[in-house]
Amino acid sequence: MSLNRDRGITRSSRHKRSASGAQRAHYRKKRKFELGRQPANTKLGAKRIHSVRTRGGNVKYRALRLESGNFAWASEHVTRKTRIIGVVYNASNNELVRTNTLVKSAIIQVDATPFRQWYETHYAQPVSKKGAKAAPAEGAEEKKLSNHAQRSLDVKKKDAKIDPLLDGQFAAGRLYASISSRPGQSGRADGYILEGKELEFYLRKLRTGKQKHAQ
Repeated sequence: MSLNRDRGITRSSRHKRSASGAQRAHYRKKRKFELGRQPANTKLGAKRIHSVRTRGGNVKYRALRLESGNFAWASEHVTRKTRIIGVVYNASNNELVRTNTLVKSAIIQVDATPFRQWYETHYAQPVSKKGAKAAPAEGAEEKKLSNHAQRSLDVKKKDAKIDPLLDGQFAAGRLYASISSRPGQSGRADGYILEGKELEFYLRKLRTGKQKHAQ
């Protein structure tokens, strides 16, 4: 993509040199179908989305500011809308971390509350031992379940296992997630909670980044 002050942004590669280093001949002007637009640079804040009319009468939704999104917890097969807290890592540019810019594949922190509430309702037990609630008061009565519901709950509890890395994040109230949508194109910041090897990888990246800045 090239930017010319007088003639706008173009995605044409005619201005590029060929593989052998030769300059290509300029045999035509820019074309409407080669146009490019300014980047959205979606920031954290109260939701603000602009619509952009595109080729063929289609519409893109340019998110200028977003504060929440739908995030999937893959191992539990559940998705919840939650608040985005901040950007913590971006493989392409540290400046996007400093300015809290939301782009596809950015690593962010989201509020763990909706997922904790779902887990405690689904399994009838605290998600994290560190953040376990105090025992109910003497006057409060426990909800009586039918035999069928109790058996169903007992089966669920057998599979109620949390990754130790996620356990610590739930205790802190923040989960690491990755954005899988394109906020500047779809107007949404949706993604998934990081788990397993992928979570380990990004935690290593975050640790090494902090060590570099500390030196």
